[in-house]
Amino acid sequence: MMVLYGDSSDQRSLSLDDTSSTEESPDQTRLSLETTNDAVPYIGQRFPTHDAAYEFYAEFARGCGFSIRRHRTEGKDGVGKGLTRRYFVCHRAGNTPVKAANDNKPQRNRKSSRCGCQAYMRISKTTDLGVPEWRVTGFMNHHNHELLEPNQVRFLPAYRSISDSDKSRILMFAKTGISVQQMMRLMELEKGVEPGFLPFTEKDVRNLLQSFRKVDPEDESIDLLRMCRNIKEKDPNFKYDFSLDSNNRLENIAWSYASSIQSYDVFGDAVVFDTTHRLTAFDMPLGIWVGVNNYGMPCFFGCVLLREETLRSYSWSLKAFLAFMNGKAPQTVLTDQNMCLKEAITLEMPSTKHALCIWLIVSKFPSWFNAVLGVRYNDWKAEFHRLYNLESVEDFELGWRDMVNSFGLHTNRHIASLFALRSLWALPYLRSHVFAGMTTAGHSKSINAFIQRFLSAQTRLAHFVEQVAVTVDFKDQAGEQQTMQQNLQNICLKTGAPMEAHAATVLTPFAFSKLQEQLVLAAHYASFQTEDSFLVRHHTKLEGGRKVYWVPREGIISCSCHQFEFSGILCRHALRVLSTGNCFQIPDRYLPHRWRRISTPSTKSLQNTHNDHTERVQLLQSMVSTLVTESAKSRERLEIATENVSILLSRIREQPICSQGVRELS
Repeated sequence: MMVLYGDSSDQRSLSLDDTSSTEESPDQTRLSLETTNDAVPYIGQRFPTHDAAYEFYAEFARGCGFSIRRHRTEGKDGVGKGLTRRYFVCHRAGNTPVKAANDNKPQRNRKSSRCGCQAYMRISKTTDLGVPEWRVTGFMNHHNHELLEPNQVRFLPAYRSISDSDKSRILMFAKTGISVQQMMRLMELEKGVEPGFLPFTEKDVRNLLQSFRKVDPEDESIDLLRMCRNIKEKDPNFKYDFSLDSNNRLENIAWSYASSIQSYDVFGDAVVFDTTHRLTAFDMPLGIWVGVNNYGMPCFFGCVLLREETLRSYSWSLKAFLAFMNGKAPQTVLTDQNMCLKEAITLEMPSTKHALCIWLIVSKFPSWFNAVLGVRYNDWKAEFHRLYNLESVEDFELGWRDMVNSFGLHTNRHIASLFALRSLWALPYLRSHVFAGMTTAGHSKSINAFIQRFLSAQTRLAHFVEQVAVTVDFKDQAGEQQTMQQNLQNICLKTGAPMEAHAATVLTPFAFSKLQEQLVLAAHYASFQTEDSFLVRHHTKLEGGRKVYWVPREGIISCSCHQFEFSGILCRHALRVLSTGNCFQIPDRYLPHRWRRISTPSTKSLQNTHNDHTERVQLLQSMVSTLVTESAKSRERLEIATENVSILLSRIREQPICSQGVRELS
């Protein structure tokens, strides 16, 4: 550490509590050209203003690994003679005063960075020939704490700042719904700096966004309702509902967009109702209804903000959602482990199968079992996943008992709770219900990432509805691009079976890839006809197998593994029986609309429209299929098709939809 002193008067300045106003005479200053370094403060150094002195010392401090703050100012003779002396000190100077205890106000227990550091620079005002200037009259660079490295010192608050232009950029990003982390990365790319080298941190950005949220909650509620009314005026198909408490204040509010309601009509068989998030700025629980479309991508169904998490509020939210969806309840709904919500679903959706999101359960395992199991944690987790994926309830319950004995978990309350709720999360109990693949890890990650877009950059509560709309619209546009990319991919047939070729023309590439996996595996299975069914088992097995029931005249087939009921995709066992029975096309009922290529929100309703309308749609489907096939044969054809389809799609969207046409489709 470097220590520099002035004359004897500077020795008294080592104590920052010194109140002396003694000032060195200019004649007492001694400068040595050999020892002077302009980058280091020295006694007698001159500055035109005290701000210039502060900036110089701040730059010196940054190079050394600390920051500074203004400590004390003094006037000549104490009062009324103007500012004549200033002290700049290390940011860790002094000690935090002890606050008086207040029983009515909770105290925050925050650790102070101040440690009584004595490093400082003192400047005094002089006037030579009528020109005022500031001179360094005291300086010490001795610290009682570790100094920071160059790559650390930039994180000190004194060196972090957000310019006005950056603030505008951040607020613009916030309205698009991207996360703070994504904002930082975009701005790093825009400014051409390495990751982590912006002049501000993620915490600074969050604090900035938080400052825009500090408004009256009642005013926010009024603005939120006004925003919903404005959207409703522009789009009559936008739906929202709200409830007021006994003081006439907003209690709950739910909403859904026209496109979401249309998507639900086709893809609303299985729904995730995620209530694990909150709008932290307003301390409001948030519920989001999400599903999966025919291309395997998340689709938004609706949103609800609640004042509290009670049976009454959850029941209200479910009633509002059903009203938006014309009373149509989902076949299955996945939620977090919330007993109030579980009871509300039983009351409001009695015909809906309620299940728990396995990914939300698994996310709690480290805190539940890591300390209990120690080095055996990973082995236990592998065994849990094996049991979770079993097909037989009997095998699951026997395996669970063995697992508890093997790992000594007889008294563990989490294990007891999981077993008590096993019918809500374990696959052996759920396989006869449709979940459209949403129990898989891949879908859980994409759904969670989709939901995070709503939460990443909350600004005003009134803008949240608009922010969700922007996110949904962005996702819809991205989905259209991914859909087009999937449809333009060359589909490779692997088995050469007529069933495979037929399915490739009907199903989306995403759904077809799932069916194709089963078709390939079906070749490894043997089928044996019994009195009333078929027994299908792997060619290497001599016992066991799956029972498949097939009624060719009625086109009905079912398997004891229940894969079709669970995912909407026929299993290898059923496909093997169809192949053995010389079936060259998969029965139409086993190519569900939710997985078909042309499964737009209006597909289902088109079945009930006039014949001429149906014929035109079928003709268009045929033309689109031919367009995709021909365009994919060369890069030049693909570029021409993409350009012209984009133009055509824009022209179609510009055309108004007459009320008669809407009535026909609905």
